[in-house]
Amino acid sequence: MRHLNDMALFVEVARARSFRKAAEALGMPNSTLSRRVSELEKAIGLRLLHRTTRKIELTEAGQLYYERSKRIVDEARLAHEQLGALLNQPSGVLRVSLPVDLATFYLTPIIGEFARHYPGITFEFDLTPRRVDLVAEPFDVAIRIGKLEDSGLITRLIGRHSRHLYASPGYIEASGEPATPAELAEHECIGMLRSPIWSLHQGMNKVDVAVRGRFTLNSVGMIRALAVNHQGIALLPEKIVAEDMASGRLRRILPEWQGSAVSIFAVTETRLIPAKTQRFIEFLSSRLMEA
Repeated sequence: MRHLNDMALFVEVARARSFRKAAEALGMPNSTLSRRVSELEKAIGLRLLHRTTRKIELTEAGQLYYERSKRIVDEARLAHEQLGALLNQPSGVLRVSLPVDLATFYLTPIIGEFARHYPGITFEFDLTPRRVDLVAEPFDVAIRIGKLEDSGLITRLIGRHSRHLYASPGYIEASGEPATPAELAEHECIGMLRSPIWSLHQGMNKVDVAVRGRFTLNSVGMIRALAVNHQGIALLPEKIVAEDMASGRLRRILPEWQGSAVSIFAVTETRLIPAKTQRFIEFLSSRLMEA
């Protein structure tokens, strides 16, 4: 890579036929430029320039090297310009792994807005509860919820959603409404697998409640549906139940208490991601962080 950089410096000197003019154009000291070209000549094993106090001339080897190098440098400059255009208007296929419920109940309109902003991008979405292998499988990014394992992958927090307690009017009419967090232990609570403890807080006050119920599962969407169908109390992100709240299908209970926030992450294999992926992550973060 050092030789490639020195090649570009040599091309500028050859074009200007002057170290001073080339150094001014490059914004670097004349002495540094002269040293770098000399090091290039030593690496090649041939003199490329005839230096005199009045002017610089290309040697026969220098002329040949300039003609070949100029094309390489110009191609590299063009590649950078094209990449700049891609940053302004990314394109290509964006392959994303998404949690089923988050995508279905919340992300769809945000993704639709992103698609309108970037018409050159096409999408392949894999909605699955499994943790895809970002190293072995052709995904650009995975969106994940909750605590992540230390996998060596690159993670970025892009959102955090508060959670509250909800139940249907039918359930409340049949079973009553808890007045304190402790009373949740006496109710049917629809829980996530391997999460029998609900941590709730009210300002600086925090309480852990061991909940029970007939239903434990790993789908936020089904937890919501069961709550709507009067099967118990659910602890859910408010964005997931916004329509149910507006229609009266669910009511918020213990409104002064809320659960710990749910974190949303973008996960990539590397920090060196293409413009389409970078813009997608930034767009989701701008919408999810402000929500």
